[in-house]
Amino acid sequence: MIDSHFIASSPEEVGLDSEKLEVLFERAEKEVREGLLPSVQVAIACGGKLAGVRSFGRAGFAGGEPVETADDTLYSIFSCTKAITSAAAWLLIEDGTLRADEIVADIIPEFGSNGKDGVVVEQLFTHTAGFPTAPFRPPHFTDEQKRLEYFAKWRLNFEPGSRFIYHPSSSMYVVAAILERRTGQPFGDFVRERIAKPLGLDDLWVGLPAAEHGRVADIAHVGDALTEADYAELGMKAPPATEVTEEAVQAFNRADYREAVVPGGGGITTASSLALFYQALLRGGALDGAPVWKPQTLEMARRVRSGELTDVLSGKLANRALGLMIAGDDGRTYRGFGHTNSPESFGHGGAGGQLGWADPQTGISIGYVTNGFDRNAIRQARRGIGISSRAAACSLAG
Repeated sequence: MIDSHFIASSPEEVGLDSEKLEVLFERAEKEVREGLLPSVQVAIACGGKLAGVRSFGRAGFAGGEPVETADDTLYSIFSCTKAITSAAAWLLIEDGTLRADEIVADIIPEFGSNGKDGVVVEQLFTHTAGFPTAPFRPPHFTDEQKRLEYFAKWRLNFEPGSRFIYHPSSSMYVVAAILERRTGQPFGDFVRERIAKPLGLDDLWVGLPAAEHGRVADIAHVGDALTEADYAELGMKAPPATEVTEEAVQAFNRADYREAVVPGGGGITTASSLALFYQALLRGGALDGAPVWKPQTLEMARRVRSGELTDVLSGKLANRALGLMIAGDDGRTYRGFGHTNSPESFGHGGAGGQLGWADPQTGISIGYVTNGFDRNAIRQARRGIGISSRAAACSLAG
């Protein structure tokens, strides 16, 4: 549960408009009310506090009957986890135990096979490392020998640094392995001890304890997938198949996957914790205690490093920082932000439509999570844009 001192007495206390928040919440509830999504949870924060939290629908729990979702129900956040994993690695860069320009194989020699000896640390964060389709079975991450066997077998799909192609999970396994090599601490424990606990976010997990399974919303696929003809009618190409299959997503209803440490997509938390995590990134690295990150570290992490590289699907600039997406130009909606987000907004979304971002211009951050995995990718994207646009417009000043 979130401590009460993180909850504003009213939205206006932290500079947000109550009426605009209600518009946001109505949009978040829409597909639950219409019977498409089983449940959603949304939290908006500003000034280091939660300005509003709402939970809608019914969440299925393993071994029990569906119950009404609550503000402390836990959700799988998939690739929203990448921001948390990246933020853990920033701490190593901050204290000088890791450099973004280091060669990965100098840290993990087993990784340097099959032409991967030139991959540098920064490329792991920017999806330019060259091995987007490298396979890995999530429960094997905590077995170091199996982990290294995967790394050694992986082959390049393209020359590192030459292209931007999203790495759904592979590169973040390497980031977490580097952290373990340099700290001697299990990655999941590092996240708990260096990020979650200092920020007071008790419900932020990468590697869920067995005792918490009863609080997690079960994932359900909903809707119908678009066909190639549907995409053609929209003037778009159908996206290529990736490792994010229904089977892979549904695996996170299983205990072994929830307990596995999956640094690229296995985070489990609440919308409130996600929104407050981003508040810390906005507020000099702290909520109400000692800063977790130095302000200069956060500034370094938000610098766009992908240059002129573009996303092969959208044709838009990738705008990748050190594990984060930066909203940037008018193409920001292709990067998971709303029309009303400022160009400086930063964050990382997750499969199924999970949202996590912060906007330095307004001080607003959001966490939006759902256990309804919509097969209709266009509807899912439009939903996210609609929610983000309404959230970013909640300031009293705008």
